[in-house]
Parts: sequence; structure tokens; C-alpha cells
Amino acid sequence: MEISLRTTVAELASSIPHATRVFEKHRIDYCCGGRRPLEEACARAGADPDAVVAALSEPARTTDSALDWRTAPIETLVRHILDVHHVYTWEELPRLKALMLKVARVHGDRHPELVELQPVVVGLVEELEMHLTKEERILFPYILSLVGAAPNGDACFGSAMGPIRVMDSEHEDAGQALATIRRLSSDLVPPADACGSYRALYTGLAELEQDLHQHIHLETNVLFPRVIELEAKRNGAD
Repeated sequence: MEISLRTTVAELASSIPHATRVFEKHRIDYCCGGRRPLEEACARAGADPDAVVAALSEPARTTDSALDWRTAPIETLVRHILDVHHVYTWEELPRLKALMLKVARVHGDRHPELVELQPVVVGLVEELEMHLTKEERILFPYILSLVGAAPNGDACFGSAMGPIRVMDSEHEDAGQALATIRRLSSDLVPPADACGSYRALYTGLAELEQDLHQHIHLETNVLFPRVIELEAKRNGAD
């Protein structure tokens, strides 16, 4: 595709296999902020637009090859989100919460930023647990039934638009929490006297952040628009 500074970050992330790697490197928000043009996103991140465009224009590595989620079956995309991102997140959340509580308790007196960081991390964990549960019990079963991959259930809403708006709002909240974590933790760089648990906490938070960026991008910029479009076509055919 032609790469333009007017193209949205979400479109680039969906179209170019290695784009998300480029955006992660330059700290460009491609999930919650995916609707911004590339030029604006670069300005917000303090990134050089020419360098970003050059990196996006490079040939993709073979390891970057994957299904085109814009055209793959919706059921396959939902299963991928569940099996890859939800499984990872469910495993990491209790571990990171326990690490956060331990590190703040042991090192909070010498590093008061941990006292500020703890409620943000714990709050993110608890919000994500509720978020994943709502997706798995309410929205995703409805989407799978919409494409004939699951029995029709008794949905408590008339359209996917309602719960999608809620999920998108919660994605925005998660993005803000991640930004706050970055700010309070000096960009997730542990201090020189950090112990193993301290370092493990920051490493785990950085890995969670990267996975959430991919996870939210697939939902907000790919899955949800496809579901809304499918519903509109179904309703128009009725």
C-alpha cells in the first residue's frame, strides 16, 4: 500500500505486517489512538515522520507474515484473540498484581513512586479482569453466533454497537493507565538498586503493555468495525 502521512495509524497497522513493530519502537499509539493520521501520531510521540515512513517501507521479515485479519474469517480472529491474547493476559494479571504488592511493600520506603504506582497497576489488573470477562461471556459469544460459529443465545442488547462502545471506552481507560504507569516508573526503567522482583515487575509490565497494544488494535481497529459492518448488512437484508 502507499504510505502517506495522512493515512491513519490503524490502517497502516492492519495493512503492513511489521507496522506494529515499527510503532512500538517509536512509541506510536496504534490501538486506542489508531484513528489518528500518521503525521499527528508521530507528532504526539515525538517521532521523526521520515524515519517512521522509511521503516514502514522496508520489506517485511518472514517472521512478520501472518493472516490478514481484515479478511480472515471473523471466527478465526475471535479465536485468535481468545487463545493468544486472553490466555496470556489471564495468566499475567495475578502474577503482576502479586509482584506489585510485594515490591511496593518492600521498597516503597526508598522508592515512593512505587506507592503511587501500586493503585494504578492494581486498578488496571482489576479492570482488565472485568473487561475480559464481559468479552468472553457477552460480546464474543454474540459475535460467534452472528457468523454461525455458535448457537444463538439470548443477548441482552439489540445490536453489538452498545457493548462495543463500552469495550472501546474501557480500551481507552487501559491506554491511559499504561501511560500513567510509564510516567510513574521512569519509562519502566528499574533503579540501580532494584532487586530481582523489582526488575521482573517492570519487565512484566512492559510485556503486558506490548501485548495489550496488539490485543486492543485487533479488537478496536479490525474486529469491531467488521462486526458493525456485518450487522449493518444483515439488517439491510432483512
